[in-house]
Amino acid sequence: MMQNKTHPLLIAFAVLVFFFLLGPLVIIIGSALSETSYLTFPPQGLTLHWFENIFEISAFRRTMATSFMLAVGGTALSMLIGIPAAYALARYRVEIPRFLGNVYVLPILIPEIVLGFSLMKSLATGLGLPITLSLLVGHALLVLPYCVRVVGASLNNFDFSIEEAAVSLGCTRAKAFFTVVLPNIQAGIIAGFILAFITSLNDVSVSIFLTGPGVSTLPIQLLAHMEQFFDPTIASVSVLLMLVTVAVMAIVERTLGLTFLTK
Repeated sequence: MMQNKTHPLLIAFAVLVFFFLLGPLVIIIGSALSETSYLTFPPQGLTLHWFENIFEISAFRRTMATSFMLAVGGTALSMLIGIPAAYALARYRVEIPRFLGNVYVLPILIPEIVLGFSLMKSLATGLGLPITLSLLVGHALLVLPYCVRVVGASLNNFDFSIEEAAVSLGCTRAKAFFTVVLPNIQAGIIAGFILAFITSLNDVSVSIFLTGPGVSTLPIQLLAHMEQFFDPTIASVSVLLMLVTVAVMAIVERTLGLTFLTK
């Protein structure tokens, strides 16, 4: 029996794509470890001083806490809205007009600069909301499409006859939702949370319109730092954000396994 051999050009293309994806990460990590006081690659010497410098600068410590608070709070708020919305769109797909499903993806269809400016005019200027609350609402709106779409994909594969069976056996609608529906779409909920959390944590376009005196996020502070300094601290913050992303994925992989992404 003859075995199909992979064409050498296909292997070469795969290797090029591999280096294309990992090359920038290697450059950023190398620049973050350089002993020089400016960004350079390859690194001249190795040091962790620039990672320590992140926590020595009060602005980075403050904005880091703000970014994590917004990422968790905004994602949680979007989940509170997105899960019921996804459930309604999947459970009553016949009764609900189809165009309503597209309403929830508007925040990712509209350019983020336009979205950020609109939120600034409506929330910060129009309603006079505090900066932190405006950021929280803005981040929740930004990541809402991920929650609705990912959770909705899980609900589209869910057999609602199971829920009806629970109700026919005396379970209330609310109890059936929490004890039957939610456990069966747990993978979609966690996947949506991860996508939303990472998107919120790294957002710039929306946050830059909603930040104000004394309140900023880590990516915005990074931009402000670059205007005055061009040292490896910039690369160190980037590496730190990458490590947070990897850590979130690792926790999910250890607790659920990556197979949840294919369910």
